[in-house]
Amino acid sequence: MFQAPSVFQRAPLPPATRESEPRHAQTLTATAPRPAAGTSAPGAAAPASAAAKKRDPYFDNVKYLAIVLVAVAHAWEPVMDGSRATRALYMIVYMFHMSAFILISGYFSRSFDMTAPKVKRLITSVAVPYVLFETAYSLFKRYADDSPDMAISLVDPFFLTWFLIALFIWRVTTPIWQAIRHPLPVALAIAMLASVSPDIGDDLDLQRVLQFLPFFVLGLLLKPEHFQLVRRREVRLLSVPLFAGALLFAYWAAPRMQLGWFYRANSAQEMGAPWWSGAVMTLAMFGCALVLTVGFLAWVPGRARWFTVLGAGTICGYLLHGFLIKGAEYAGLFDRYTWLSDPAGLVVVSLVAAVAVTLMCTPLVGRALKWATEPDMNWAFRKFSARR
Repeated sequence: MFQAPSVFQRAPLPPATRESEPRHAQTLTATAPRPAAGTSAPGAAAPASAAAKKRDPYFDNVKYLAIVLVAVAHAWEPVMDGSRATRALYMIVYMFHMSAFILISGYFSRSFDMTAPKVKRLITSVAVPYVLFETAYSLFKRYADDSPDMAISLVDPFFLTWFLIALFIWRVTTPIWQAIRHPLPVALAIAMLASVSPDIGDDLDLQRVLQFLPFFVLGLLLKPEHFQLVRRREVRLLSVPLFAGALLFAYWAAPRMQLGWFYRANSAQEMGAPWWSGAVMTLAMFGCALVLTVGFLAWVPGRARWFTVLGAGTICGYLLHGFLIKGAEYAGLFDRYTWLSDPAGLVVVSLVAAVAVTLMCTPLVGRALKWATEPDMNWAFRKFSARR
């Protein structure tokens, strides 16, 4: 039974023809003509042929490097106050790291439809992990942070679990984006409207879902040849002055710009800005994030490296590293050891976060957490044919 991939799964070689579509295998995807089942986050399925077993290491490398940036940026949050340079670096990373994840997720969602096997895969690899880890993070805060009133709410995602519910919503709407004539302009219009709509509220983190939507839709529109263009030598060379200029601008903007624009979790009015600035910033942030994402993708190695295998375990790295960050916060480590805000301390924090999330992405951890990230729930579903 063929299964569609997700951003957390292991990647295959790009399809050889335009008719080929990605298929899920191990933890990102394999290609096959017209896959008939599966979806979403991590999972495993045997390839149909020896040729299909060969994976494209590029996408595994993208996912591993992106998850390291996610973990390091989260680790900077408690210690970057007072450091303009760190805040500038934080702004650069936050500009594109989730955008890259979401774009790749959309790219590997191109074959998703609402057939029974794919809906089952979506539920078991995205919805169920969301319920489990949303509950786990809420209980962790309740007891580790001595917050007995912390509620377990599945409609108000806590910390990093928002991405799972967002991925679920984006995947369910995939057939809509594939059916309409101009999906990207429509998605951008929706994001702009969300940024000026303070009444949306916090339920399911819909502000983030809608404001990040254009990156997912763009991923749906991409083809393998687009990634070949991104990885050309000319693009890599152009990305060097691009990142240098972005860093200089971020250093200038660090004390002047609200970080809320990068989180995309609030409307312009909620951040005390004029309503029209939400639409303007949505377009500006989309353009900046897209350019930096291209620069990042251009420098990702295309060949297998020592960390390539870890790209298959990014679901574990993503969901587990939050316990490390929040645990250190609840224990008061960042307040007790103020030297962590010094340049040397920031290096230590960055290295610890990078090493920790690397260990969390290892196959051993993936096997240990398989019951939570890709549970076997055949008992909960009707039997269905693998054919369409």
